[in-house]
Amino acid sequence: MTADIHFSPLALTRALPFLPLAQGDIDYQVDRRGEPDLINTLLADPAAKVVLTRGGLVAVPRGQGDLVDYENVKMRLATLPGAYVGEELRRYPEAVAMFLGSYGGVRGECVIAVDISRVPEIGEGAVPGAQPNGVLGVQDAGTVDGAMGLANANGNAAGKRAGESGGAAESAAPFGVPDSAGQGADDAFDESVSTPASHAAPKPTLLQQAVTRFDWVDLRGFAPHANAREAGQATSAVTLSIWHSRQRFCPTCGAPVLPSFAGWAQRCSNQADGNRILFPRVEPAVITAVVDGQDRLLLQHNAAWKDPNLYSVSAGFVEAGENLEHACRREAREETGIQLGEVRYLGSQPWPFPASLMMAFKAHAITTDVHVDGSETVTARWVTRDEYTAELIAGRMVAPGRATIARYMIEEWLGREL
Repeated sequence: MTADIHFSPLALTRALPFLPLAQGDIDYQVDRRGEPDLINTLLADPAAKVVLTRGGLVAVPRGQGDLVDYENVKMRLATLPGAYVGEELRRYPEAVAMFLGSYGGVRGECVIAVDISRVPEIGEGAVPGAQPNGVLGVQDAGTVDGAMGLANANGNAAGKRAGESGGAAESAAPFGVPDSAGQGADDAFDESVSTPASHAAPKPTLLQQAVTRFDWVDLRGFAPHANAREAGQATSAVTLSIWHSRQRFCPTCGAPVLPSFAGWAQRCSNQADGNRILFPRVEPAVITAVVDGQDRLLLQHNAAWKDPNLYSVSAGFVEAGENLEHACRREAREETGIQLGEVRYLGSQPWPFPASLMMAFKAHAITTDVHVDGSETVTARWVTRDEYTAELIAGRMVAPGRATIARYMIEEWLGREL
């Protein structure tokens, strides 16, 4: 009698070979972050490269903001000369400079990001402590799934030129995610009204000009079109800049905080409380591709997603005191009623919306009856590779965006690129 041979659906699982937001070969040079006046020293080096962030967006050369929805196009970060930026930082202490690291080699190129979210725009007075119109990532999406849905809403939610309306990321207009105060557009200035010579507006500074001279795009729109180095630079820059925008007071004593350690930390200004050092918060989340004994994939649609045809895999935040494997099993059970057995690690990438670290797994389902919770997960279903391909072609399903780790997890199961 021939014995039945059963293969685990995880037997041929491979680690994800490429993730768009994962870091490349940059050397953080952590040991240099405490050097006195490090930023100014680096900016004086001709090999220094300065990139800009504003409201959770990155600056790209003008015209490139229109490319985010196209396939097979390249984008790059806009850069400024370090010598000029040093003077601007002395002018605007509210700008936050962050030393991202160096690539060594003959050139010894180092990369510095400067967040100009709180630099007053042209025509605005410098108001100490003034908040930007809105900062991507300041408002939590509520769940990991909610943040994923934003990547697919309204196309790519990627970028527009300064002055254009209707996009998820703009320059002169408010940023894509308004804050809770619901602030409107910037005040309009009537150019037909003559201004006395004695009250003529001062010439815009370099950082003020950058607001309109560059396009500003969402990381989710930029990363799929950038090379690995610049995608990593943009990811670090956006992650740190959002943290600095969100946390401007010490969570322990409430005193204002100041950037420290070359932008990778903050120092509380309360000397009586020891001027404590604060580090960026990272929120761990698991995302799981669930397969059954027939190697079918479980796909689900979340209530937070605006696109009714967007289907992805199970995801959720790790609870306090919980290990990653337990989080995978708990999320699948809570969302779809599926019980998981073996769980294998696939890879990870940051997801700074606002501060997640997505850790990917593939898991074997030991039950197959789907019972969605109806509140967070609206529908879920098993699909074969042929069924999924047919659904995509017919437009009844939409795959996750190209910056998401979920897309590469689905591709690993599917055996080809989407």
